Amino acid sequence: MDTYMGNQDKILKTGTTTIGMTCKDGILLASESKASMGYMIVNKDVQKVFKIDDRIGITIAGMVSDAQQLINILKVEISLHKLESGEEMKISAVAHLLSQIMYSRRMFPYYTQIIIGGIDSTGHYVFSFDPTGSCMKENYVSTGSGSPFVYGVLEKDFREGMTIEQGKKLIRESIRSAAERDMASGGEKLWIAEITEKGFKLTEEKLR
Repeated sequence: MDTYMGNQDKILKTGTTTIGMTCKDGILLASESKASMGYMIVNKDVQKVFKIDDRIGITIAGMVSDAQQLINILKVEISLHKLESGEEMKISAVAHLLSQIMYSRRMFPYYTQIIIGGIDSTGHYVFSFDPTGSCMKENYVSTGSGSPFVYGVLEKDFREGMTIEQGKKLIRESIRSAAERDMASGGEKLWIAEITEKGFKLTEEKLR
């Protein structure tokens, strides 16, 4: 994704690789850990997968400050909904809210691509968003500069009804493929969030 820094004639090239995937027994969200600015690697250990509720997670690609603001807004809105209604916010409602927030800024967009995944009483869901708020329900999706390489693996090997463990294996293969071919993806770690009826569990492992 291109991120504008000050003068609009100057564009900072950034990149990443994130994945969201539905499984038979839950949702998986994942990313590598490299942060880059143009041709410079500024950090090899950046977290790009976050918990926003007990059984809802989010991945970020693009400008970190924009993504952080959106995460904070969602956390507040989810908490307010719980306080006012006494119920958990449905995944589709969270997705609709984020879509409206991003669409309201379409003339001056948030420079970020986002994946939201989670489970509620109605099922397992993954949604992807572009900077203008377009919202798509997916079985699997990837964002960031490494996504073309990820799709080559996912489209060949993804199957509906995969278990969490099968999904993790596929995610490892996909992100490692992106790290081999995309210079803006990689780093030292692979972050994988596992969202099931038991809640949100984030783990980290060596990418290579």
